[in-house]
Amino acid sequence: MSETDRSRPAGTERQRDIVAAALRILISAGPAAVTMRRVAAELGIQAPSLYKHVTDKGVVEELLQQHATAEFGVALRSGGRAPRDVAAAYRRWALQNPHLYEFAVRRPMRRDVIGATEQFAAEPLIEAVGGDRDRALALLGLAHGLVDLELSDHFPRGTDIDAIWRAGVDAMAADRSSTPT
Repeated sequence: MSETDRSRPAGTERQRDIVAAALRILISAGPAAVTMRRVAAELGIQAPSLYKHVTDKGVVEELLQQHATAEFGVALRSGGRAPRDVAAAYRRWALQNPHLYEFAVRRPMRRDVIGATEQFAAEPLIEAVGGDRDRALALLGLAHGLVDLELSDHFPRGTDIDAIWRAGVDAMAADRSSTPT
């Protein structure tokens, strides 16, 4: 499956239209604005007509999460394979796409909907730390925490956030095989 295929929402053609409309709303107005009524209006139909294609708003949100996770995976591949490169791509994408980031990593993961897209998004993190899944999850946790702090403006004024990212990623990426336990 190509990166383009992975970034295309799952489902029927009409479900993809619904997701595209929901994405436009999400990106322009945020998660709270994604209502069935507003999605229907974006498509030029009445809200009850949506229920012919999706059972409820949860399905729309699941499809949004699948799409956001795929876009996240594409973004992580954009900057190189080294830990700093992958972390920089993570940060850049999250800061440029905070509403998509919300769906990709801040909501409960719907693995039954996302399927292989989760692995697609995880691969760059795993590769960046030499294939060690535990270190990859630790890098994910570090990146997620730093992005959340940055998005919510929790760093004190004057903080060199780039230096914090470098220190954190370098610590996560350091070879621990020669360190006594």
